[in-house]
Amino acid sequence: MNVQRVGLTSLDGVRLDAALHRAPDNSRGTVVLAHGITVDLDEGGMFVRLAEQLAVNGFDALRFSYRGHGESGGTQAGVTIAGEVLDLQAAVEHARQELPGPLSIIAASFGAVSTAVSLPWLGGDVERVVFWNPVLDLRRTFVEPELPWGIDNFNRDQQKFLQENGFLLIDGEYRLGRVMFDEFSRYQPAEDFVRDSRPALMVHGDQDSYVSYDIARDAAAARVNCDFHTIVGSDHGFDSREREDEAIKVTVDWLVRGKLVEA
Repeated sequence: MNVQRVGLTSLDGVRLDAALHRAPDNSRGTVVLAHGITVDLDEGGMFVRLAEQLAVNGFDALRFSYRGHGESGGTQAGVTIAGEVLDLQAAVEHARQELPGPLSIIAASFGAVSTAVSLPWLGGDVERVVFWNPVLDLRRTFVEPELPWGIDNFNRDQQKFLQENGFLLIDGEYRLGRVMFDEFSRYQPAEDFVRDSRPALMVHGDQDSYVSYDIARDAAAARVNCDFHTIVGSDHGFDSREREDEAIKVTVDWLVRGKLVEA
């Protein structure tokens, strides 16, 4: 597999780690992969396998780590949604300038936030978007969490710790700063997503204990030109190799054929 390391720089000067998987023959287009919070451009290994399958099917695939993640610059507590929008913009601009064909974005979990709020300015630069178990309602996920993972990580004690220390720990490891937490009350990614009309696919597990399946389903139903695929029985991030493979296959098939092909 032809994989190249790529150095991207965001508009505010933050260096971003990135990897490019090249299609072996003529490319049918390029796909930018946007990972979730606390992970990196590998998305726990799933984005590596996704990129490999995209390349086998004729797409160039660009993976990158947002600031404060993986080997990219910046700090964890300094990450903001606005900063992640700049990072996504750097990846999109690199793809448009250096790589061939139509451009798509696949965004997982929190990667859907920067992608959704960027849709108004992405315009014709991006033809299609795919969201995997996307965060679309920041208030109900983080500020007033409704699901077990959010309640564990963003409860009143955690929010008090944030106010006193300037950060809280997600899963006991990742520092989330107060500026990003304040942004959770300011951005409305679901509204940006619903207002958009380019072809979209949403893939979500119906047993997700991190990010609401119902919110995603409702957003997809309210939006024109959106296919929806349920990974039956799956928790967040697709919780087995079999379910990961299902999400990858459905996504790649949709990008290749331009429509959802259910079994």
